[in-house]
Amino acid sequence: MAVRVLAVVALVAGLVVVPPAQAGSRGPQAVVSASGGTVTLAVTHGGRTVLRPSPVGITTERADLSSGLTPAGRSKRAIFERYRTTSGKKLDRTVRATETTYRFTSGANRLNLVVRESSDGVAYRYELPQDTGAVTGEASAFVLPADSAAWLAKFRRDYENPFLRYATGTAEQAEYMHPVLFEVGGTFALITESDVDGRYSGGRLVHTGGGRFQLKLWDEKVAVSGALKTPWRTMIVGSLATVTESTLVDDLAPKSRVRDTSWIKPGPAVWTWLAGGRSVQQDLTRQKEFVDYAAARGWPYVVVDAGWYDDPNWRRTSFIPELVRYAEARRVGIHTWVRFSSVDTAEKRADYLPWLQKWGVRGLKIDFMDSDGQDRYRWYDEILPETARMRFLINFHGATLPHGIHRTWPHVMTTEAVHGAEKSSGLTTSHLTALPFTRNVVGGMDYTPGGFHRARANTDAGELALTVLYESGVQNLAGRPDSYDARPWARWYLEQAPAAWDETRLLSGRPTESVVMARRSDDRWFVGGAVAGEARVLDLPTLGEGRWLVEVVRDGAAGLAKETHVTDGKLTIPVAKDGGFAALVCRPVRDTCARPTYGIPSTTVVTTPSQVSVQPGQTFEMTGTFTNTSAQPLYDVSFAPRVPSGWSTSGSARAFRVAPGESLSGRWTVTAGADPAGLTEVPAVARFQPHRFGSGVEAEKATRVHLWKPLPAGQSYVAGNDRSVEGRTLTTGGVRFGKGIGTTPADKVVELGPCTRFDATVGVDDEVDGRVDRAAGAGGSVTFVVVGDGRVLYESGLRRSVDPALPVSVDVSGVHSLTLRVTDGGDGTSLDHAVWGDARLTCRG
Repeated sequence: MAVRVLAVVALVAGLVVVPPAQAGSRGPQAVVSASGGTVTLAVTHGGRTVLRPSPVGITTERADLSSGLTPAGRSKRAIFERYRTTSGKKLDRTVRATETTYRFTSGANRLNLVVRESSDGVAYRYELPQDTGAVTGEASAFVLPADSAAWLAKFRRDYENPFLRYATGTAEQAEYMHPVLFEVGGTFALITESDVDGRYSGGRLVHTGGGRFQLKLWDEKVAVSGALKTPWRTMIVGSLATVTESTLVDDLAPKSRVRDTSWIKPGPAVWTWLAGGRSVQQDLTRQKEFVDYAAARGWPYVVVDAGWYDDPNWRRTSFIPELVRYAEARRVGIHTWVRFSSVDTAEKRADYLPWLQKWGVRGLKIDFMDSDGQDRYRWYDEILPETARMRFLINFHGATLPHGIHRTWPHVMTTEAVHGAEKSSGLTTSHLTALPFTRNVVGGMDYTPGGFHRARANTDAGELALTVLYESGVQNLAGRPDSYDARPWARWYLEQAPAAWDETRLLSGRPTESVVMARRSDDRWFVGGAVAGEARVLDLPTLGEGRWLVEVVRDGAAGLAKETHVTDGKLTIPVAKDGGFAALVCRPVRDTCARPTYGIPSTTVVTTPSQVSVQPGQTFEMTGTFTNTSAQPLYDVSFAPRVPSGWSTSGSARAFRVAPGESLSGRWTVTAGADPAGLTEVPAVARFQPHRFGSGVEAEKATRVHLWKPLPAGQSYVAGNDRSVEGRTLTTGGVRFGKGIGTTPADKVVELGPCTRFDATVGVDDEVDGRVDRAAGAGGSVTFVVVGDGRVLYESGLRRSVDPALPVSVDVSGVHSLTLRVTDGGDGTSLDHAVWGDARLTCRG
């Protein structure tokens, strides 16, 4: 027989007060009250009311469950869970909470208010046991004392606005994005949401005045079928340390839906966008340089950003497969940027994602979701299990906040949703010192620190500190290699820093003023400190009893400097205006806390010739020297050219062991095949093992081969540059050419003898496909005109970057002066990279 347990309530002056579920607890407590058919929830901490009685309730198409509510009982249960994450503030988590379900009725309709209380916060959600139609809104609001302090960011759909300090009551009556942070009499409360998915809609907060922040859903109607559980309205409450160290948002989320997480590896990445812009994303040579830099540091990833697949024929022409092969041979994984519109439907994903999986891409940076709508969350629900099955690490940009997603889908390593380093304004040190207490509290944050080469509000040491202060499962480092090399102590620190943590501690600070935070990996602590405003002294307290070795990198008179201390007490560290410091702390069992990074050993490869021009079937001689420039011997070394399919080469140089300073040389005969036409890299590849036992790695240096096809008797190529405008192989519509003219709008005049025909294949060069000229709103577009002795013999009409290659054949009999003309087609676009592919003449004599 079922037993129904009713709540014991006290009637005081017409007010029904439901006792808190955590009476006697030292953590925050929820006080749920019902009066006159409405229900409120308040939060107290240490005897102080932090959240004033605030309305709760929900409205649907067929029920108003925000008024006319009658208490119908309550039940309580204890929550105890242990789980492990792949990244975050700490890997091992323990959840202890009390969950109380308050039941209410309104006529025939029922509402359950489920409240969880734990040592670091209070959260509540609504449960509707019956189907009452679409949700039309929530009564949920958060009422804070008007004289409290607030740190808020105006709402943007991509969450990319700076955090500013306000007085709560006088803050502008506007929309603000989660999370929001308040201070009430020394107690802090961070408000956000957890467990948001396609069952519901995301929300934001609207300040209606006087410290009341009303929840507003993205959708006017949230589709519901059957019973409903809403997201958790989440309040992390306590000291600043409690807030910043809390994992409550993850604790409230569903358990991991990825059974095998062994393939999910956090780590630093070289992010090449701020280091080089769009052109670098289309440059295989530059991307290989970034891979080499990451490999030498032991950094596991390189991220290729927007622009790499601008060519509509990217499935056939992309350099990504070659880059992945190159990177894997150096123990580096490649992540690629993906536009949301390329994967926004199941059909597009089925066409797109298997290509990247087949190529061996390790991670996806998916951009431009820009919505908290239910339809977008349903998209997340679809793509997350798909990418987990395909073993892609995920970085969401132009995205919503991580509402506990790192627990449920642990292959999501980081999320942007931040006014980050990509911005050119608003990156004040006040904003930078607010982020550890606000946005980064709720999950991994892809701010992209380390852009030392850029103009910034903070000092170099302040920038270096961000790599510890900001948690991200894949820490995308935004600097150029030369900027790291110019700051060897920054490079030293970055080489040591992991991207996942066993423990996180806030040591001191206050939002928009300063922050000192320590994160532990194994038995080493990484500490970051930063200030906004004037120079001052920051304290680094001891991280445990006994003696500690502390290596501090801070701003010095001539750049970054490193200091070493052995101490059993607090250190005081002077920091510059808008500066900071980064420290590495360990027990003094050695003279440094640094450990081997296991990067690829230093080697050099030299080849000759540097470039050569050949026809199919022709041979050329190639020589190479591989030198071990590291301090360790290398084993099982083989050295030979790697040639395209259909080409051949002679032999391989081999050595069992190449000692430090020794070299291995080779000479080879290479025979060219029929393809690929144009410019081809033929690298001399040294494969070796850094240790006697283990997997091999590679080093290489390429000879650039220009392959062009001979013409039948009577034909000759028109003299041209045989290169695109940007120096690459001439390619249009996915067709490559060994000979031809790459040009912007211009005339090329050719004086003819007794010639009868001009032939070419024309089009906009694929190197600009997909790029958008902001003035014209289109990619490259041109017109091809052939003029003979001042008379137009042929005109192509407008050709755009999306058009296929166009064969052109023109009778030039009797023509003495031939003009090959490219115009911009009249649309004013600035991306007119035109191709006269295999431009040739048929002549007599």
